[in-house]
Amino acid sequence: MSLANPHAKRKGRAWYHWYSAEDSPEERRLIVKLDLLIIPYAVIAYWIKYIDQSNLNNAYVSGLKEDLGFNGNQLVELNSMYVTGAVIGQLPFTFLFPMFPMNWTIPALEAGWGIFTLLQYRTQSYSELMAYRFFVGIFEAAFFPGVHYVLGAWYRGDELGRRGGVFYVGQMLGTLTAGFIQSGTSANLDGVRGLAGWRWMFIISALMTIPVAIAGVFIWPGTPAKPNKLFLSDREFDLAVSRLKAVRSDTTDTAKQSRLQLVKKIVKDWKIYILTFWAILFWNSGSTSYGGYLLWLKSLKRFSTPKVNQLGTTAPALGIFYVLFVNFSSDLLWGPSGAIAFAHAWNFTAMVILAVWKVPEAAKWFAFNSTYTQVAMSSVLYGWANDILRHDSNERSFILVFMNLVAQSTTAWTGVLVFKTKEGPRFLKGWTFCAVNSAVLVAFTYAIIGPLARRLERKYVSDSESIEESVSGTDSTKATEEVNITPQTKV
Repeated sequence: MSLANPHAKRKGRAWYHWYSAEDSPEERRLIVKLDLLIIPYAVIAYWIKYIDQSNLNNAYVSGLKEDLGFNGNQLVELNSMYVTGAVIGQLPFTFLFPMFPMNWTIPALEAGWGIFTLLQYRTQSYSELMAYRFFVGIFEAAFFPGVHYVLGAWYRGDELGRRGGVFYVGQMLGTLTAGFIQSGTSANLDGVRGLAGWRWMFIISALMTIPVAIAGVFIWPGTPAKPNKLFLSDREFDLAVSRLKAVRSDTTDTAKQSRLQLVKKIVKDWKIYILTFWAILFWNSGSTSYGGYLLWLKSLKRFSTPKVNQLGTTAPALGIFYVLFVNFSSDLLWGPSGAIAFAHAWNFTAMVILAVWKVPEAAKWFAFNSTYTQVAMSSVLYGWANDILRHDSNERSFILVFMNLVAQSTTAWTGVLVFKTKEGPRFLKGWTFCAVNSAVLVAFTYAIIGPLARRLERKYVSDSESIEESVSGTDSTKATEEVNITPQTKV
């Protein structure tokens, strides 16, 4: 009997059914437990990460620019330095994820970026801040692919979209909370102990980071190959492994070849190139990290600094809805291709409005508050990649990190070219560039990713059937030989 495609488990199930029809009551209890162990920590840690990542934009419009004498493209250059650190920091993790327990790896990185977030409060110059942003990027680098690596280690393909979507809500919460924190520090802490309000923001952000890192060591279950079974019984762990093996997932993390052989195998395969280009299109279709919305609000000259930061939270607040709808619909409604197409058709519309620019102000409010539709499908894309790569943990670790670091690295220079700070808030080249990437991403998903994923799944099913038939044939031959050599009994 052939092994079923994991996505087929939901066929015939209405969208409102949370579990597959094949999931036993015991499996359903296990899924709930895994959800409680994995997802809340991932969301909270991502929330903290994005506060620590995006607080620079809020600080910039809240006095940092004036206090440090910035007057050019320093904001986009600081963001590019962060991206540079994030790209370099990911390189070792192409191999490291399968080698170390993930309940230690991710919290250790979180503690590292918390320390450098704290140090930003004392910055006195552009060069000093550049150094801090570089190290924040270094330590934050592997968090996102690391969480997806853990999700792919515990869940089937038909379960990844929803979990990835809830995880991704942390990004929206981080951006939203950064605005509220900066608004509060500007209004209530500006001048306290001789520190500007934007400096207090970095202190508060860091104090939120370290306790979460410590909690992760004990709560997170690691991976099936290197588990933290503090809250999982042996029976639950065995059940988790068996349901993954049923869809041909690699649960061992055992190196089947040397690192050099693994790299040679990967570079000769289509998957790394196709998936990396796909991720490049996704990363370059987004505009949320360049501060366009905040710069536009400030340019209206009708809002106070605290009010600018408060209004800047509306886009990520709506982003929470976009993320949940897009990711849940991927699992429960129209599949990953449809979810990606929906999100980027909306993003394309918003980018076109901003590129035209000479539109009613209400249209700009709509467009800026639609920009998070682009990132809403991030976990759909990485969840689908996770599922495509599920048959080999070492290959999955390498390609997930590689596609993310290469795609992210392109934004270090594309952002400088098309989102120059002094051209804001009307980034004509930037909005146009994002619109083109969104359109190409949708076409590439339907024309390339979908067909190749289906072809690969058929190949694995065929290979599995061949192995089963070979084993069955061998057993039959042995049985026949045993019958033939049984001595005849005389009557």
